[in-house]
Amino acid sequence: MPSETNLHSGRPSDLVGRQIAGYRIEREIGRGGMAVVYRAKDLRLDRTVALKLLAPELARNDTFRKRFTHESRVAAAIDHPHIVPVFEAGETEGVLYIAMRYVAGSDLRHLLDREGPLPAGVATRIAVQVASALDAAHDHGLVHRDVKPGNILVAAGTDSDHPEHVYLTDFGLTKKSLSLTGFTTVGQFVGTLDYVSPEQISGRPVDGRCDVYGFACVVHEILAGRPPFQRDDDTALLWAHQYDEPPALTERRPDLPAAVDAVMATALAKSPDDRYDSCLAFVAALRAAATGTAQPGRAPTQVDLRVVGALGSPGPPPEPPEWALPVFPGSPGPRRYPPGA
Repeated sequence: MPSETNLHSGRPSDLVGRQIAGYRIEREIGRGGMAVVYRAKDLRLDRTVALKLLAPELARNDTFRKRFTHESRVAAAIDHPHIVPVFEAGETEGVLYIAMRYVAGSDLRHLLDREGPLPAGVATRIAVQVASALDAAHDHGLVHRDVKPGNILVAAGTDSDHPEHVYLTDFGLTKKSLSLTGFTTVGQFVGTLDYVSPEQISGRPVDGRCDVYGFACVVHEILAGRPPFQRDDDTALLWAHQYDEPPALTERRPDLPAAVDAVMATALAKSPDDRYDSCLAFVAALRAAATGTAQPGRAPTQVDLRVVGALGSPGPPPEPPEWALPVFPGSPGPRRYPPGA
């Protein structure tokens, strides 16, 4: 006998064919600890959408519902080619929902499971698109906190020069909402253990550099076939993120130049102050190291050219470099976080 359809059960239910908030459910396409995602038909506009239904207990917390509404609006206001657009967010029958663009394709998790480590060129194409999406979100005051392969969608690109089009998803529900409303207890965090930053584990304040760390863990997995830290149990894994040095990427990818190890070490630094200031800066340094076009790192040391001239430097002083790292199109440039942010 088929199970009863129930939006409030919080357990797997057969909702196929049912109409919810103007959307007709077609099939389940994803499931996590806090939500289930369905492919659905928008009956008002006759278009296919991805409809995320959040766990019913979340709607019962007034603070969470207010933050959910606010952050969903912020996410919907971000117009970026690599962030899945949010069409609508609301509440129906006591369940919060988000309607987003349906992306035909697969997620990075399935791609890595099928293909294993990716060639450096493919990895770079994917990474720069994810980085631009994360930096755009940070510019709108959103910190993702759960960057992982399952939240990165890979669709067909436009031509042979752009074979993949990558989308970052799960911005309609930022993890800050849960941590501020009692859905995490003292000593806990919201995130995925393989990609969680040290400051999340210790409960310290986070900013966009938290996503730099998680994103670097993902990039390591794209290139090496596994995240930087793998341990026998969760406690050991959390300890490794906080205290262990990451393994050299070139141990598993000897085809890459040794310079990439220094770039990865900076992106995976335990202190946010020691990491790159943005995700695009990290990818730019990684690409420079992989191609040998520049030394990886941060801005060059600024030299007072008047002092150099006083010391008898021959010839006219050179123009001071503006920035050591290339800035990708659409990048707002390097961002600086105030101490203790």
